[in-house]
Parts: sequence; structure tokens; C-alpha cells
Amino acid sequence: MSPAADIPEFRRTVRSFVRRAGRLTAGQKSALAELWPKYGVDFAARILDLDALFGRHAPCIMEIGFGNGELIAEMAANAPDMDFIGVEVHEPGVGHCLMLVDARNLTNVRIIRHDAVEVLRDQIPDAALAGVNLFFPDPWPKKRHHKRRIIQPDFVALLSGKIRIGGAVQIATDWTGYAEHIEAIVAANPSFEATDGPPTGRCVTKFEQRGKNLGHGIHELVYRRVRCTQDT
Repeated sequence: MSPAADIPEFRRTVRSFVRRAGRLTAGQKSALAELWPKYGVDFAARILDLDALFGRHAPCIMEIGFGNGELIAEMAANAPDMDFIGVEVHEPGVGHCLMLVDARNLTNVRIIRHDAVEVLRDQIPDAALAGVNLFFPDPWPKKRHHKRRIIQPDFVALLSGKIRIGGAVQIATDWTGYAEHIEAIVAANPSFEATDGPPTGRCVTKFEQRGKNLGHGIHELVYRRVRCTQDT
């Protein structure tokens, strides 16, 4: 039985992001035009062969919403024995990430510019990921917007089908209310259990520093994918 066999289909009704028409710099425009064929993966509703994508068999981490790409580039540079898929919807961030990846000649990074839920659902094989990183997702602090938060029961169920047993979800947020929301949602899914610390290190991003400057505490939440009664 597939790890995701008992998971209901994720039907997306409310998106966790708003597409912003950010201003592209000349460098970002050039990167999108020239570097996308080297590092980019076009979205298509068909399952990817990750070994063929990277030209080897290695543990693969997905980062959802990588912003300007500084974290995924740093982590990929520090872990050359692992592969990384970055997913982001905003064009300027994608362009900047392409520049960072190419400057370091990182062969272990691929980038997808699309909705992460659809990428997970339609492109990632079951039990294929060693982990998923979600650093400082939009907290949608107003109560009427909580439905837009990406961490919802259906999303956690989707993750459970894509992360292999022993893999992890690493989440960081500087909003206490969102951290409490995440803890409640993930605790309700028997496929994950909380662990004491992050499995991988990361540099401090401008978004994290902004939160610290505002006096926000940083919540590091790590959940290990464990075997449950739905797994065979």
C-alpha cells in the first residue's frame, strides 16, 4: 500500500499566499531568462523522477516559500551530499535565488515556481522526501484570515504521504499564535511526533531578523515522520 493511499485528495479552496507583482531587477530578469533552463523545473501535473532530475540518488529536502533563496542556497552549499527542491511563487525571489545558486555553482538545487500544495500533490512521489522546511510562512495574524495559513489538517496529511518514515518537517515562525496553531494541527496527525531540536542548521534571514528586532520570539518546531497504522 502506498503511504498516501488512505489520505483523501487535497482539494485546494483557499490559498496561503497572494501573488505580488514585485519589481524585477535587471539581474533577476537575466537570471530568469538564462539560468532557469539549468536550475528550474516547470510545473506539470505529473510525478517527477528525482534521481533523474539530479542525476544521482540522494536524500532530498523541499523548502516551501524560500523567499529570496538565501537559506536554501546556504543549506545546499553546506550539504553537498543532499539534494534540495525550492518552491516559491514570487518571481523576484526566484530570480534572486537563481543568482545565488549559480554564483556558488550548486548542482544540488532545483527550483519550481508554483503553488507548493500542487507541487507536492502532483509532482513529488510518495515517500520521496527526507524532509520539508517551512521557514517563516505568512502567519495571517487576523482571525478571519486563519483559513489562509498553509498549515491545515489536509496539508499535514499531504505531507505525511510525501515524507519518508524517519524524515522531518522543520518549521520556524516568530508568531506565537501561529506556533500554537501549528502545534495543535500537527499533534492531531498520528504520522508525526514532535522532536526536541532542528535536524539541520540555518542562517538567520532578514525576515527572522525583522521579527527579532520587533521583539518576537523564534519558535522552532520539528516533527518526525513516524510509522502509524495507515503505513504498511
